[in-house]
Amino acid sequence: MSQQETDQQINDGFVVDTEDCEEREAAHRARGTVRPITVVGNPVLHKECKNVTSFDGELAQLIDDMFASQKAAEGVGLAANQIGVDLKVFVYDCPDDDGVRHVGAICNPVLAEIPADRRNLDDSNEGCLSVPTAYAALARTDYAEVSGQDAEGNPVKVRGTGYFARCLQHETDHLYGYLYIDRLSKRDRKDALRQMEEGTPRYETVPNL
Repeated sequence: MSQQETDQQINDGFVVDTEDCEEREAAHRARGTVRPITVVGNPVLHKECKNVTSFDGELAQLIDDMFASQKAAEGVGLAANQIGVDLKVFVYDCPDDDGVRHVGAICNPVLAEIPADRRNLDDSNEGCLSVPTAYAALARTDYAEVSGQDAEGNPVKVRGTGYFARCLQHETDHLYGYLYIDRLSKRDRKDALRQMEEGTPRYETVPNL
């Protein structure tokens, strides 16, 4: 992560992730290498990932590779285990419902419990790069807060509304071993897996053994 990112302004304790988005994302991507995407059934997707404990050049390179892989797959968020790495880190390049772009990375994320009076559910469709070509309606809160660390180990908090809130919840779930289809009814999960079986991913995936 660049010095510019670590120097981002903090607003009420939350990282401002809406500035210089194009430049920051492009810089990550230019340094990164595209990796294939793991899909449902790969063991790394179905267990809790290890905490990030070394905030070093290897982590910085992983984040660059994740941005490159996310872009190649036309995603808005990507967790490390989606490229086969057992570490709690995800990246995002995602708009909220107002069309405001958010770009960043967070290590060891923890979702905040949203008070009941602020918990409004949105049952929009959801998809996942690790369940390619499949979509299903899933209720999630339309506001989310995540706390964790940046690529240098500094404590950070990220918040989002609408589609970006869904992204924050979805990617944090990944790092604890949950795919969005794990939150569906048995019938809807079966339908999502059928969609995946019938579809053809538009990006390279890792074959399951």
